[in-house]
Amino acid sequence: MTRTTDGSPWFRNYRPAPLAPVRLFALPHAGGSASYFHPLAAMLSPAVDVFGVQYPGRQDRRSEPGETSLERLADRITAELLRLDDGRPYALFGHSMGAMLSFEVARRTEAAGRGPAHLFVSGRPAPCQDEYEAWFPRTDEEVVAELRALNATDDGLLDDPEVRGMLLPPLRTDYRAVREYRFRTAPPLRTAITALTGDADHMAEVGKVDRWRDHTRAGFELWVLPGGHFFLSDRLEEVAAAVTDALARPVAVAA
Repeated sequence: MTRTTDGSPWFRNYRPAPLAPVRLFALPHAGGSASYFHPLAAMLSPAVDVFGVQYPGRQDRRSEPGETSLERLADRITAELLRLDDGRPYALFGHSMGAMLSFEVARRTEAAGRGPAHLFVSGRPAPCQDEYEAWFPRTDEEVVAELRALNATDDGLLDDPEVRGMLLPPLRTDYRAVREYRFRTAPPLRTAITALTGDADHMAEVGKVDRWRDHTRAGFELWVLPGGHFFLSDRLEEVAAAVTDALARPVAVAA
């Protein structure tokens, strides 16, 4: 069963848990979609009510233009999240590009007086690591080569022109948004952060992921799991454990 929220195009609730004490908004990677978090939602339900974030320009929103600014995308997600606030505590979980987006959304919701109970950032160096963006692919050939290197999509599918026609447009849009993002120095969050990465992820080396601790005045925890950039797919139980462990603790929000 999939439930949208009050007709919102932004959120997909694959395993509705309206009685759960906390909601988790999950933001996918570049080129990704809300359905990437369906398995995590199944594992966390009914204790956590998981909402996958659906960016424009993909799947059922493919007719909409993609967003080429990560800052504008964060603005739009924040506005919709606050509009649909049901009073329950909520947490944010972002993978790769989604980690940066969830961080920017947390900044905005804190400023609005409705910050998250916890922030989970996965497969992404801390935002102070600017040099990370320089190599992001620009041409279709570079994008396909990167997908192959990350084992993000079956090689046979990448050879199919029709599949490439669906995959590449949102990837080009998202990569542009990531390339052009510039971290704005600001006080650390008042929200606790849990960072996760794969021990073989060349995009998110452990030392750079550990620097997320510099972006919170509350608690910080680092989980290093076996795997590459998409370790979430293979280490689902450990990822779910990290989420449930953090959300079971008293909310760590700095004054």
